[in-house]
Amino acid sequence: MIRNIIFDWSGTLVDDLPAVWQATNHVFRSAGIPEITLERFRAEFSLPFKDFYDRFLPGFSPAQLEKWFREEFNKAKHSVAALPYALEFLLVCKSRSIKTFVLSSVLPDAYVAQAKAAGFDDLIHRSYAGVVDKRLAIGPLMIEHQLKPEETLFIGDMQHDIETAKVGGVYSCGLLTGYNSLPQLHDSAPDLLCHNLRELISVLDARNWVITPIPERNSKPDNNRPITTVGGLIFNGSKQVLMIQTHKWSNLWGIPGGKVEYGEPSIDALIREIFEETNLKVKGIRFVLVQDCVKSKEFHREAHFILLNYTCEVDGSSEVTLNHEAQTSRWVGVSEALSLPINQPTRLLLEAVIRNPS
Repeated sequence: MIRNIIFDWSGTLVDDLPAVWQATNHVFRSAGIPEITLERFRAEFSLPFKDFYDRFLPGFSPAQLEKWFREEFNKAKHSVAALPYALEFLLVCKSRSIKTFVLSSVLPDAYVAQAKAAGFDDLIHRSYAGVVDKRLAIGPLMIEHQLKPEETLFIGDMQHDIETAKVGGVYSCGLLTGYNSLPQLHDSAPDLLCHNLRELISVLDARNWVITPIPERNSKPDNNRPITTVGGLIFNGSKQVLMIQTHKWSNLWGIPGGKVEYGEPSIDALIREIFEETNLKVKGIRFVLVQDCVKSKEFHREAHFILLNYTCEVDGSSEVTLNHEAQTSRWVGVSEALSLPINQPTRLLLEAVIRNPS
């Protein structure tokens, strides 16, 4: 059972990405090189800082780089704010008597100010800020506080955080609220991968705060058997279909759906999953096709799905309320749906519906 949690700070408990990007571009300008876009910054930024600056600004002293960085960061620091659900998660930890730690490269004075402003300072057992390489610091932290690896979870938003957890022999959770993208975090193979801290609460509650290590990357998950899922192409009264965008499908658009539970008829699973994900009730359910989805590169982890695809109609209100699994939704015509960046299984379903309209 998890009794200790070590948090990264930036991108995990607070959102300082815009401020850090702005300060980094000030460093670049001061060094006489072009600024970079936010998208490129997220793709290129890495820890330790030295590795990042050595790629872009070789030959500049760390002291000079930090001076330039601080000049601009101090101007932008007012924009740093607590991430959604961070306070909620810390309060859950407090209620469960879980020891909480921060291990971060954030500037120590910035950490103190940000923690106080967010109301986190009394909810963190001990903080370690200004850490150059977290991989070298996690061992001493574990020893100092006599933490058992099997009772400890490291939560972070970067590959460096997942690497740090592995060095410390503790469990890891990658969050999609900060610097690294879904493919980057997926490649680092964390034990858990969540969109945000509220989703992590749900995942841990469902497991009674016990984490089972992930299988080796080349092993076959779920007892070597495919996972049966259902998905529904939902029509509203205007003959539009509902498209949703999710991180787990590489930010591509798709349809609501999910796993069929043991003993659950597939139609019941479809009705349940659609309601859980969209708050919509449906009727007129019609089976369209079954698809194999084997180790899709579009999905955030290696998996083998058997996809049971249906069409259905909204029963009542067509107002959509998404749960934590999706980021946004859109009602569009069928042909417009095909023009969106959609995942391959959804494309095949749409094409089948167009060929054989009901």
